[in-house]
Amino acid sequence: MKNIELTQGKITVPESTTLEEFLKLPYIEESPAWEYINGEAIQKPMAGGKHSLLQKRLVAVIDALGSNYEAFPESRCTCGNRSVVPDVVVLSTNQLPLDESGEMISSGIDFAPTWIIEILSPAQSQTKVTGNILHCLRNGSQLGWLIDPSERCILVYQPDRLPDLLAGQDILSVLENINLTLSVDEIFAWLQRKN
Repeated sequence: MKNIELTQGKITVPESTTLEEFLKLPYIEESPAWEYINGEAIQKPMAGGKHSLLQKRLVAVIDALGSNYEAFPESRCTCGNRSVVPDVVVLSTNQLPLDESGEMISSGIDFAPTWIIEILSPAQSQTKVTGNILHCLRNGSQLGWLIDPSERCILVYQPDRLPDLLAGQDILSVLENINLTLSVDEIFAWLQRKN
């Protein structure tokens, strides 16, 4: 493997470093995880409280539906010469990668998730996060959400159409086989303290 140096949240790699070499690095699953985008390895920023709470609630709500889909926080998705760790990925149960004994493989997936959800953190670049969603859509994802807590809005991405910018009482698009009706306001209400 080539000489790789770690400096302040960024791995300095020679231009010829490949995705395969990146995936062999021992620390890419440390928290926060590392991503490989456009030939560059970048550590995601540490998530804050709002981010973590929204992520937790989304996974719980989607999993409680009892549908043929499961939600996973921070699961590595590698496809199309990119390896990203979205905040939430939703997979159909027949897509779950299993080992010989029928247990879920812990190393992530080698395809774009059916539904990708990103929650924008203050330290994150909206352009990079949007790029990850668009990359997944180009490689097979059916739906992407970009949740922006500071703006209280959600961008919804679907293949072959312009994104929708939703706010307030707007109802969010979900996967066709999921019986879930959520407005943008309902999602951000999860941030309120419960008495």
